Amino acid sequence: MTSKEEAPSTFWDELTNPLNLVLIGVILYLIYKILRSHLQAEDNTPAPPPPRMKKLRKDLTTAELKKYDGTGPDGRVLLAVNGVIFDVTRGKRFYGPGGPYSAFAGRDATRGLGTGSVSAEDKEWDDVSDLNADEIASAKEWEDQFREKYDIVGRLLKPGETPNKYSDDETEDKKEQ
Repeated sequence: MTSKEEAPSTFWDELTNPLNLVLIGVILYLIYKILRSHLQAEDNTPAPPPPRMKKLRKDLTTAELKKYDGTGPDGRVLLAVNGVIFDVTRGKRFYGPGGPYSAFAGRDATRGLGTGSVSAEDKEWDDVSDLNADEIASAKEWEDQFREKYDIVGRLLKPGETPNKYSDDETEDKKEQ
């Protein structure tokens, strides 16, 4: 036999192959990025949410409610559904500035939730009497979901209506009876 037989390749030969070196480099870079993102996520712990407002602490007019759109110094986000005001600050990524439902922040969201229209309306008072039965039922379903998930802060006042006086120890159950 006059032909040269190739010697079996060694691990080192395979490892130093240019293609394998590029692949190893890519893998190491991806591992670095993954570890770095996990470390940054641990370092960037979000600030604790503002303290909860007491249940049924205060009734608000639509003008007063507008102050709680998430842009204030405390970052609190409130919205009203069917006359009930909810503290949705825990859901700020949805209802706060830049969120998909930010149009509802600091507003009466009944019409928007009932009709499925996410748009801001600046009405002094919206009695939603023109909604059909399905839209009213939809708004009621949203209200029920909010009641399960968020704290009730008070109720939305109609023009000329006077706010209730709430004591610090009064609970939602006492007031709604």
